[in-house]
Amino acid sequence: MANTYSSIIIQTVFAVKYRNAMIQKEWKNELLSVIGNLINETECKTFIVNGVSDHIHCLIGLKPKHSISTVMQSVKAKSSKWLNESDYLNCRFEWQDGFGAFSYSYGQIDKVYNYIKNQESHHQKVSFLDEYEKLLNKYNVDFDDRYIFKNLQ
Repeated sequence: MANTYSSIIIQTVFAVKYRNAMIQKEWKNELLSVIGNLINETECKTFIVNGVSDHIHCLIGLKPKHSISTVMQSVKAKSSKWLNESDYLNCRFEWQDGFGAFSYSYGQIDKVYNYIKNQESHHQKVSFLDEYEKLLNKYNVDFDDRYIFKNLQ
C-alpha cells in the first residue's frame, strides 16, 4: 500500500507538578498556542488545547508513526523549557510526570472539543481530581490512587 491512512483521535490531560495553580490568565493563551504548535511540529494535528491554572487538555489527531508517549514527552519538555525561558514566572516550572490519554471516534470530536473549550466553566463545578478520576473510570482504566497526580505540597 502506497500510503497509510488513519483516524486516531486522542485527548490528553496533564497537570502542573503537584497540581500547583501556576498557569496565569495573563499568559495562558500564549502557552496554549505554544503547546498546539509543538503538537503540530510532531506532524500530529491539534484540534484544541485548553486548560485551567493547574492542568491542560489537548485533543490531537495522532499520526500512526508516533506514539502518544513520544508526542507528550516532546510537548511537555519543550513547553516547560519555553515557559522557564520566559519572564512569566519567578520560579522553575515543571509538568507532573505522566499524563492521561483517552481515545475517541471521529464522530465524537465536536463533543470533546466543546468539553475542552469550556474548561473554565466546567471547573467551577468539578475539581480536576474528580474530573480525572471520572475519565479513568469511564474508560475502565485501572489505576492506583497512590499514583494519581500528586497533591499540592
